[in-house]
Amino acid sequence: MSHDGAQGRYAGGSLAGGRYELRDLLGQGGMASVHLAYDSVLDRQVAIKTLHTELGREQAFRERFRREAQAVAKLTHTNIVSVFDTGEDSLFDGGSASSSPTPYIVMEYVEGKPLGSVLDEDARQYGAMPADRALKITGDVLAALEISHEMGLVHRDIKPGNVMVTKRGVVKVMDFGIARAMQSGVTSMTQTGMVVGTPQYLSPEQALGRGVDARSDLYSVGIMLFQLTTGRLPFEADSPLAIAYAHVQEEPVAPSSINRSLPPAVDALVARALKKNPNERFPSAEAMRDECLRVAASLQAAPPPSIVPGAHTSSGAGVGSAVFPPVDQSTPPPQGSVQTPYQPGPYGPPTPPPAPQPHSPAYGFPQQSGYQMAPQNAAYSPQQGAPTPPPYNLTPQHPTPAAGSPGGGRSNTGLIAGAVVVALVAITWFLGALLLKGNSDDEGGGTSSDTSAGASASPSEDSEVSEDSEDSGHKGPDTTKTIETTRCTEPLKSYTEPDKIKIPSFEFKNIDSVKKCLQAAGWRYKTEDIDENTYGEDTVMEQYPTTDDNVDPDEMPTIILKVSTGDPA
Repeated sequence: MSHDGAQGRYAGGSLAGGRYELRDLLGQGGMASVHLAYDSVLDRQVAIKTLHTELGREQAFRERFRREAQAVAKLTHTNIVSVFDTGEDSLFDGGSASSSPTPYIVMEYVEGKPLGSVLDEDARQYGAMPADRALKITGDVLAALEISHEMGLVHRDIKPGNVMVTKRGVVKVMDFGIARAMQSGVTSMTQTGMVVGTPQYLSPEQALGRGVDARSDLYSVGIMLFQLTTGRLPFEADSPLAIAYAHVQEEPVAPSSINRSLPPAVDALVARALKKNPNERFPSAEAMRDECLRVAASLQAAPPPSIVPGAHTSSGAGVGSAVFPPVDQSTPPPQGSVQTPYQPGPYGPPTPPPAPQPHSPAYGFPQQSGYQMAPQNAAYSPQQGAPTPPPYNLTPQHPTPAAGSPGGGRSNTGLIAGAVVVALVAITWFLGALLLKGNSDDEGGGTSSDTSAGASASPSEDSEVSEDSEDSGHKGPDTTKTIETTRCTEPLKSYTEPDKIKIPSFEFKNIDSVKKCLQAAGWRYKTEDIDENTYGEDTVMEQYPTTDDNVDPDEMPTIILKVSTGDPA
């Protein structure tokens, strides 16, 4: 059945035994439609997202969709579109029903406009959205993501089409978790490994078909902020695969090269959000939101946008989800040039490359001069059931300069810095050898050849110790992952049983912080060791009861916490 046919039949139909009466079609994408509907039980308007018939045929996908919707229903925040109900049902229209059950989600109906439409209005008037407004909206989106990331939900499809702005200017993010369910549904119908998403907003790790965490959402937010402040997307091409390739291989231009009114602080903020290496992005939605608000406050009376001549605008309203194979970096770029017509602005000197680490998998992002590994303090909670990437270890891939180009067209600072480091190391060992020789001569023991042998053996022993340490794979504690004591002293009430409470999520938090929280509330707890070295020593990996359980505050059970030893399993 065509999508057009689906529109004509679904409008006026009903779901859940007639409880929800479908009315106007509000919007439609490649995989789902959204209708305005009337909830006859609670006498209110709602929005209902129904999936297209092809996806609804897969039982595994329907189950995934149901679980994701249930998880999203637990998100409650001013900046999140609430989910009221979910299920699957045959769509009834005038007594006839559709041939197969249709998964649906009942959501809060938001009277407002998609962010893309708001950007269109500003672009017609100013060329782009004023920077202070763009930063405020971005901060609200990040506030929503902060809540979802705390609960282990990665959005995966942040874009203007999934952000609504109400008549009062309240920002609402929707479709949490839906992208993950879509990924499951499409791969079950096609082939494993296909990428599902909106190419213009994909993170490099999504484009490569790899596991994602909260920092992937921050990259997408960075793309959206770039678009709001410039009126255009950083990467555009003729095919989804070409755009995905650009996210992996190309560097975005500085927003101020398009909108001259933007200060360096906005350039720096966007540049950090759009780092290819997730470790170099903001560690959390909270950190990025704080920076957005700080930059917005520093703007005071922000000048109107000043767009360079010839820069076309793009609200992103016409972009949608696509299915394509992951980017293969070993093959040439796909056909279709990527449109980046402006020279990138200076983002500061490149960081020196890290020393190569044995037993570390290469992560194939291009590098200007290598990446300095950021401390592993990203405050995110990976999704259950999704492959969680370990801390990223990047193998430097210095490009060969083009013949005849001055300096190879890339910065040589990293190479020079590396040479200086090598020289310093060599001098250090040379001085060490002289000292060892001097000590041996003073003591009168051994010949110069013996001393030389001793000096050369010394670094060998050091490297042996170093290798043993690396082979042991122990990872120390990260004390930055904390939980506020109010999460225990003022717990959330149960949605279904008002006399009960929800246990806070302690997972991926440092045990010392968790203990303070539990002790503040007077709750009993017990810890058990568990071997793992991805998140590090003293990190809570599991908890019982879980955050899904409702508990009686007058009969609190002993909370069991499984805590990482930092040693490999």
